Amino acid sequence: MHLTRQPKIRDPDQFPTTQLFLLAIVRLAEPIALTSIFPYAFPLVKRFHVGNENDASFYAGLLISAFALAESLTGMYWGGLSDRVGRKPVLLLGCLGTMLSMIMVGFSSNIWMALLGRACGGFLNGNIGVIQTMVGELVTKPEHEPRAYSIMPFVWSIGTILGPAIGGYFADPSASFPDTFSPEGLFGKFPYLLPNLLCSGLLGISIVAGYFLLFETHPDMQPRVSLPDSTYTSEETPLIATADAIKTPAVDLRADAYGTFEGSDDSTWRNNNTKVKPVRIFTKRVIAIIVALGIFTYHSMTYDHLLPIFLEDDKSEPLSSFATSVGGMDIFHMSGGLGISIQKVGVIMSINGIIALFVQAVIFPFAAQYFGIHRLFILVSILHPIAYIVMPFLVSLPESWVTLGIYACLTIRNLLSILAYPVLLILLKEATPSPSVLGKINGLAASAGAACRTVAPPVAGYLYTIGSRVGFTGIAWYGSAFVAIIGAIQCFSVKRAKTEVTEEDQWDAGDCNSRSSSSTASETSSLLRE
Repeated sequence: MHLTRQPKIRDPDQFPTTQLFLLAIVRLAEPIALTSIFPYAFPLVKRFHVGNENDASFYAGLLISAFALAESLTGMYWGGLSDRVGRKPVLLLGCLGTMLSMIMVGFSSNIWMALLGRACGGFLNGNIGVIQTMVGELVTKPEHEPRAYSIMPFVWSIGTILGPAIGGYFADPSASFPDTFSPEGLFGKFPYLLPNLLCSGLLGISIVAGYFLLFETHPDMQPRVSLPDSTYTSEETPLIATADAIKTPAVDLRADAYGTFEGSDDSTWRNNNTKVKPVRIFTKRVIAIIVALGIFTYHSMTYDHLLPIFLEDDKSEPLSSFATSVGGMDIFHMSGGLGISIQKVGVIMSINGIIALFVQAVIFPFAAQYFGIHRLFILVSILHPIAYIVMPFLVSLPESWVTLGIYACLTIRNLLSILAYPVLLILLKEATPSPSVLGKINGLAASAGAACRTVAPPVAGYLYTIGSRVGFTGIAWYGSAFVAIIGAIQCFSVKRAKTEVTEEDQWDAGDCNSRSSSSTASETSSLLRE
């Protein structure tokens, strides 16, 4: 099968630059497609005339959350399917499902069709877990993990910058570009079709690139013999694999049972009666890491949801009955937002993306090497509540200090958030008991994350509404800080990985040998696993 056939063996000692680049291309189209709806979700719902106009924000939230909700229900299924049929087919099917979702939303004439389109995209998309699995299988050397695991969040940040730009610029083109698009034409009847078609085109490009150039990474679908491209073959070449016999002997004389000759076809019936001990997926460490990932995803999503609301919300006078002075500032005199214009908020969000890219590309690899993966995880988990506690104090700053304060808060948040996510992915890979269940575990983690992303926006929005009524909008930020504090306590339940690799814990002998191929690699491995 072309989708799962890998043309050659990849050198495990080399950093998989080309394959990670191709995987990044496939990954980039997805956040662009998913976030392009953010700028026009509110006017799209208002166009459908659902309930009162004041309810439009609620239905817009449902429209955005529908994808994550559906994704949370099927993420583990797609991960398990990728363990059986391969990563590449499931990945391409996820991109195809997202294309179908966007086209349905673009042609929607009512809220229910739009919700169905978003839900279909979530049901058919398990790419978050599958991509994490592919990165884990491409990277076999621990010293490569920090750099590799920072690439996908880096790409996601680029997509979340480009996606809203496409959605906002090309939405309702008959009004924005009346000389090019007629109000009586297709894009006049469906004003939000054009950005969806553009994003679908990007997804189509990623599908083509992935189909022809991306390798299958499933361990059971790798080539068994590595021969040079210049190897001579003729009619006299034996059918049974005898070339390169020193590297891959037909019989392993060290084994208790000789087994079968490599290249023969009788392995199926010989292994039919072999009882394979099922791998235990839900170990204490795996569960603890997935819980930590869910907590992090929840409070991180509340930040993303509250930030533009807080920046754009009008300033209002606080209620004196809540006054409690701390350091010259009244911590309960934090009513309303900062009253910043939409245009300036767009600039702030773009700069926020640039900060995130810098942290991912430069700071994360250095921090992972300096602290070690486990220590870095503990550190960012303990410090994470600070990112939420400092946000309400921005309303108390003098006008000339507000911009500087915003970027300082965003820098603190990105330092903690961007470092936390790839660290959690590395810990999850290390905790996986066998590569045969890596896809299923990453699918479960993706489902847990999607479920938390579904719940976070309405809860944070509800707390902000309550805060606006009582004159204390900081309650929403402190609610997120409370969840982050729970995460800081829970992080200690994630035990440190074993420093000594036992026969039961190692995935396979080849992986173990590659990791101990040099003293430098061993030292780096022990450092990263601290």
